[in-house]
Amino acid sequence: MGSNDPAPGLRALLPRVIEIARQASEKILEVYNSEFAIAHKDDKSPLTEADMAAHKVIVAGLSALTPDIPVLSEESASIPFAERSRWRRYWLVDPLDGTKEFIKRNGEFTVNIALIEGHEPVLGVIVVPVSGLCYFAAKGAGAFKEMPGGAAQPIHVKPLDLGHVIAVGSRSHAGPQLEQFLKNLGSHELMSMGSSLKICLVAEGKADIYPRLGLTSEWDTAAAHCIVVEAGGRLTDTAMQPLRYNTKDSLLNPHFFVSGDTGHDWSRYLPED
Repeated sequence: MGSNDPAPGLRALLPRVIEIARQASEKILEVYNSEFAIAHKDDKSPLTEADMAAHKVIVAGLSALTPDIPVLSEESASIPFAERSRWRRYWLVDPLDGTKEFIKRNGEFTVNIALIEGHEPVLGVIVVPVSGLCYFAAKGAGAFKEMPGGAAQPIHVKPLDLGHVIAVGSRSHAGPQLEQFLKNLGSHELMSMGSSLKICLVAEGKADIYPRLGLTSEWDTAAAHCIVVEAGGRLTDTAMQPLRYNTKDSLLNPHFFVSGDTGHDWSRYLPED
């Protein structure tokens, strides 16, 4: 493995990480397919149960796979920055992304696992528990989607046609800033989707732009960030600079754009302050 080509080593990790994500998905489905009540949101809620079961499977699996690489999960996010800042490589995990979708039972939730190296995601795996669909990518190795029992298909972003822009937004998190951005964009089609699947829609060429003008955390984007970049797109802050990970005390992301076309300046449609 050449020092400038991380792909062979990362490629070798992918099947194992996909298997870990699938095992976590099975744990989530056990709860999802039960007659869970969601009136109570305390620590005994089924959501927490599904989240924690997936978290335990992933942490155990990754710790066995790469004992020397630390794991930062949404469920272990209290690791102080003083410790995290010394990490050159680490796993960044969201055991269950799309909690509102889980509660609504619309199937649009995911398991997200990313490997971060030097503040950028170099491997990303996303599994959709309900369908078994898996998106995955490793730096230098391309991006793919795979249904259970099927062959992995390469995915690519689509060329931008400004006469027919397809934007993707959240089912659960619209707001006045997004509404103004879309108005400034002019004629467009809007698709709604939950969780990290919005980024995957851009990666596979079904949408041009996903403007996220609201709060997210680093584990929400990392896996899909790798996938969209390997598919030919980008994930940037609103100043069009690539998002970076583990650079500060807070694990919140800035507002961002996911776009297929890497030349278009999407910041021009931002609402004026």
